[in-house]
Amino acid sequence: MTYPADGIVLIDKEAGITSHDVVQKVRSTFKRGKAWKVGHAGTLDPFATGLLIVLMGQGTRLSDYLMAGTKAYQAVMTLGVETDTLDGTGRIVSTQAVPDLSAAYIRQKATAFVGEIEQTPPVYSAIKIEGRRAYTLARNGVAVHMKSRTVTVWALDILEVDLPRINLCIRCSSGTYIRSLTADLGRLLGPGGHLTALKRIESGSFHVDDALCSKKICAQNRAVLRQRTLSLRTALSGMQEIQVDKGLAQKVRHGYQPTVDDLLLNSHGIQSEPGGGTDNRVRSIKLISQDKLVAVLTVHQTRGGCYDRVSIEKVFSD
Repeated sequence: MTYPADGIVLIDKEAGITSHDVVQKVRSTFKRGKAWKVGHAGTLDPFATGLLIVLMGQGTRLSDYLMAGTKAYQAVMTLGVETDTLDGTGRIVSTQAVPDLSAAYIRQKATAFVGEIEQTPPVYSAIKIEGRRAYTLARNGVAVHMKSRTVTVWALDILEVDLPRINLCIRCSSGTYIRSLTADLGRLLGPGGHLTALKRIESGSFHVDDALCSKKICAQNRAVLRQRTLSLRTALSGMQEIQVDKGLAQKVRHGYQPTVDDLLLNSHGIQSEPGGGTDNRVRSIKLISQDKLVAVLTVHQTRGGCYDRVSIEKVFSD
């Protein structure tokens, strides 16, 4: 096979295209039809740029694990103007004069959004309401009620203040809407505001500096894209792994449910075996054989960190 069938590739998305456009460009580059699954982990709005993790083949089954990681963004917000989409693409709904706010005052107010916070997603978002995207309903004039959710903001740094613009860096949990965050900050500061620019720089253990610019995704660069494709094992680099022999790997791929004894007797080179300290710990562990991902298991631990029982989450073909 002369093209990567399974894995992920890190893309630095340019502004003006959708995340789906990037997926289609990858599919076209390898001249594969819809039967070859391609997706992405974490949508970026068309005006946004930065890291987009594209999933290929069996890599599409890693979406939940990759999307769960911490995200980091660089953002620019503009005070004094509010829009219906909470960003620069929307219709202006309010304008106010921007007072002479000091950087120290802005930083002090921004601390209100650090930690676990309640956030209401934008009406113009891809969240489904009764089977339909919220943005579709909003564009059709349907009144949409968005439920608030709890998200975590690990850090919100004010990098530069040049009123009415504020440059920020945000590190947050999956599911955090930076548009909502900047709109809420704008209201707290007084004149309101909207998100002007957004770049995702990190997602989990991956950084945009290691990504390929979306402009370079084309048939002429097929070899480059192939070289940059990360294996299923590498894609889950932050997950603990257990290496097992070929025999047990084949059994698992054919539907066998491994036991704790199977893992301990057939494994070699258990990486970072869990230590003690927490009761009833549950974690995902990847099962590796001959450098390939065999399965992702749920491992339950008892007091002292000993394996109690395991169950299969996903199995991957050879």
